[in-house]
Amino acid sequence: MSLFSRTSAAEVKEFAESLAEAIAKRYPPAMDAAETRKVSANRLTKILEDAFEKAASFQRDKALGWYRKASLGNDFRWKLKELGYSERFIEVATEGLVVYISRKPDEKAS
Repeated sequence: MSLFSRTSAAEVKEFAESLAEAIAKRYPPAMDAAETRKVSANRLTKILEDAFEKAASFQRDKALGWYRKASLGNDFRWKLKELGYSERFIEVATEGLVVYISRKPDEKAS
């Protein structure tokens, strides 16, 4: 695994932001903040897993090194924060993203 990839920081940032925005379309920040009208855990898991699979595919296609993977996680985190998600959601979503893009290609989700 390389330290750096040929993928630009701008390309990684654009992807990370689009990933966060895709989550926001299916699970808006207002739903995260609402005391009522919560989505089911299964639906939220599916929304996040769909996003993480896209990120894993992006990582494989671009052969991101550890530096760009870290950038992807940070850019994703900041976009979720900008969109207005709770700190708890941001932590869970970012951790999940990092785990998915850090797995070896032959590893399956448990």
